[in-house]
Amino acid sequence: MNHYLNGLSALVCGSTQGIGKATALELAACGASVTLLARDPLKLMTTLEELPRLEGVQHGSIAVDMSDTVGLATAIAAHAATQPVDILVNNTGGPAPGLAHEAPLDAFEQAFRQHLLGFQTLVRAIAPGMKKRGHGRIINVISTSVKQPLPNLGVSNTIRGAVANWAKTLATELGPFGITVNNVLPGATATERLTQIIRNKATKAGITEAEATAEMLHEIPLRRFAKPEEIAMAVAFLAGPSGAYINGINLPVDGGRTSCL
Repeated sequence: MNHYLNGLSALVCGSTQGIGKATALELAACGASVTLLARDPLKLMTTLEELPRLEGVQHGSIAVDMSDTVGLATAIAAHAATQPVDILVNNTGGPAPGLAHEAPLDAFEQAFRQHLLGFQTLVRAIAPGMKKRGHGRIINVISTSVKQPLPNLGVSNTIRGAVANWAKTLATELGPFGITVNNVLPGATATERLTQIIRNKATKAGITEAEATAEMLHEIPLRRFAKPEEIAMAVAFLAGPSGAYINGINLPVDGGRTSCL
């Protein structure tokens, strides 16, 4: 393994399952000191034990809910005061499936708070240190829906689009300080969320989950779902020296499913 992240510290949100966990494992394997952030203390402890431990590298965890912006601000301020964050991976669970025009207002409000306001809370605490050091990576794991809205994911399509434009704005503002801001856009990835989406699709269409799965696979030129580790490797690439001149982009990792460039 090429330990190209040696000496760097990463904060990975939503890191006890799915893409977030795979990202934390990948960054740790590349040499970074990783701090996990999620709301379940027991899952944090379990994941912390799974992280690769290179000589001299310490990992840690923060138990907080991303939608609790007050608690999040307090927790991250305390962390940033003692541990610089060189790599911030913003990632959190997606809103429940459903049609946009049927979604209640509080579904949009909750998603906005958990995603955009949570991410903004972290950036406000972490960006000053990055600016002072003249280096930083902010990577947001969102969705290909920012390029092409996905059926039956109305709230998610809306909120992810807001996050993408927020990130592009940050890339312009923070670039002069040596900080890059990019979005990784996973396609259909073999996680618990995909299982939920398939189940919802099958119920609404009146078909079996196997049939719903087959329909989704047919939309992907590679004819398979992504592995969480494949998304994590894209994040790690942007976090390392090879991604130093990549700034303000949306990077789809979707097997070619998105039909636009």
